[in-house]
Amino acid sequence: GVGVIGCGSRGGGLTRNLLGLDDGDVEVVAVCDTYRPRMAAAAENSGAERQYMDHRELLDDPRVDAVIIATPDHIHGGQVVDAANQGKHIFCEKPFTHWRQFAVTKQARNAVRENGVVFELGTQGMMDSAWRQARDLVEQGLIGEPIHAECGYFRVGDWGERGMPIDDPDVQPGPDLDWDAFIGDAPQQPFDVSRYFRWRLYEDYSGGPVTDLYPHSMTPAVYALGLGAPCHAVATGGIHRYDYPEREVPDTFNMLVEYPERVCVAVLGTQGNDYAATGSRSSLNRSPVLRGWEGALVFDDDEIQFIPADGSDKEPRTVAVKDRGSGQQHMANFVRSIRGESDPVSGIELAYNVQTALHMATLSYRRRITVQYDVQNETLVDNAGHPVTA
Repeated sequence: GVGVIGCGSRGGGLTRNLLGLDDGDVEVVAVCDTYRPRMAAAAENSGAERQYMDHRELLDDPRVDAVIIATPDHIHGGQVVDAANQGKHIFCEKPFTHWRQFAVTKQARNAVRENGVVFELGTQGMMDSAWRQARDLVEQGLIGEPIHAECGYFRVGDWGERGMPIDDPDVQPGPDLDWDAFIGDAPQQPFDVSRYFRWRLYEDYSGGPVTDLYPHSMTPAVYALGLGAPCHAVATGGIHRYDYPEREVPDTFNMLVEYPERVCVAVLGTQGNDYAATGSRSSLNRSPVLRGWEGALVFDDDEIQFIPADGSDKEPRTVAVKDRGSGQQHMANFVRSIRGESDPVSGIELAYNVQTALHMATLSYRRRITVQYDVQNETLVDNAGHPVTA
């Protein structure tokens, strides 16, 4: 029995992926949203018998064994903690948490660990077998000692932000809209219909491309290179094209992350131009280039290319990609993981390590400083060792 928390566009898409599995042992039994009309539509579309405005009531429902969390970014982490503590398995839409919630990120990771529940982050591109094949090639020593990765996300338009529809411009908080539940731990604000429906525009609820898009780009590179937690990060960017009063989050963001394994990961991107430059696995998502002392791996539609480095005695080669994967396969993998038949492809440790890097980069951008990760104390600090918080 699955409960869907957050019934907007992503919640609807993930629910369709679940219902499309043709698995008679899986059903949507409950839905939850802070906006009643959206919740009612989701119940009708999914066949869910129960509707809850409060996610805690959904988690108390004994029929709910697992949840899909597709709420705004700033609500994910707290709901992951609540779900894990109730013993519910979790499929959480990216990002894992909001950029200011590093403490919540740790709490959520610990709750998943301690309760032994399955956790899958919604980076559906990880179902592409290319990343597991690349990891095998790296572990076999094909590229030599890893040293650098480059990835990113490029597109034109802020259709993921300003293009978010306002369902009812005249709606007000009350029985059909729970504004306080939407606010969560974000700074208190008077009700604003734009903030509620177009929340990706506002830094209280979103981070722009670094948290909205870069989990898709960075996760495969970190996974394929076998990287753990980062050691320090620096970032720059800003609103370079879509400069209008409502928008608070950047449209251009570039970050460099160093790892104890002596690897640097560069994540580059803008919403002002859609040329990705490397790879064609997506018209927008820049496929990673994985570099080692002896060569590089580059990803194309159906193959992985090995390009020897200058001075290497290795020969160029190509490896056919076995399976491109899909969002529905990602959901199927979540269900198999619950049954003990598979492992999450974006599990809790990978999600934590990538989100930590995104936290560091966002705080670096906002403070114009280098941010370090103190692995022993699991804290974010500046170069002088002073805590860095939002």
